Amino acid sequence: MLRHHAAISPEEPAHAARAARSDARRRQILHAAVPLMERHGSTAVSMQAIAEAAGVSVGLIYRYFASKQELVQAVTEGVLDDMRRLLAEALEPEDDPVRQIADAFAAYCTVIRDNRQAVMLTYRESNTLDDAGRGVVKELEIRTVEPLRSAVDAAVEQGLLRPIHAELFAYDLLTVAHSWALKHWYFCPRMTFEEFLRDQTALLLSTALRPEHRHRYPDLLGVLA
Repeated sequence: MLRHHAAISPEEPAHAARAARSDARRRQILHAAVPLMERHGSTAVSMQAIAEAAGVSVGLIYRYFASKQELVQAVTEGVLDDMRRLLAEALEPEDDPVRQIADAFAAYCTVIRDNRQAVMLTYRESNTLDDAGRGVVKELEIRTVEPLRSAVDAAVEQGLLRPIHAELFAYDLLTVAHSWALKHWYFCPRMTFEEFLRDQTALLLSTALRPEHRHRYPDLLGVLA
């Protein structure tokens, strides 16, 4: 019996190819813009300078970004999107909420490490965003932290953690993760990223875990177990 398949429009592969080229162009422009704006500030960097660094025309940049403010916002949203994606991947295979917290913190730190200049740029340039832009960024950040807050809530409900404020602890974890970028000048000469992640995880969890459960997590607590 013959099966009838829906005809594939010849325009669909072409549309997908155009979308892929567009995404690649956006990444190319952002990759060039981030170090320039992080080093000199967005107001001091011209679109021409960004175009030269990206190897494209100024006109092409304006096809994707109407202003430097849009560039800054795209960088910020990109970091948060990476966090949300890696966080989902980190939490999915694990059902122990304490280990979910540790895995989520590791995901945050990894994104910060891999996007350090972009993170610094978002801190320095967030004041250049308009109210709508800041609102979008705040909403994205809240959505990014939500799975971690839920894991903290679950750990408290299961009696694994002290009765701590879940949202406060979740933001503490996020703030400490950002410190790899904010205090990179201090941490980097003194420890590796892996040592930073290991020791910060141990310190943070040791303050929250109930004493009677510490023996379950010697790999996370290290010498503090």
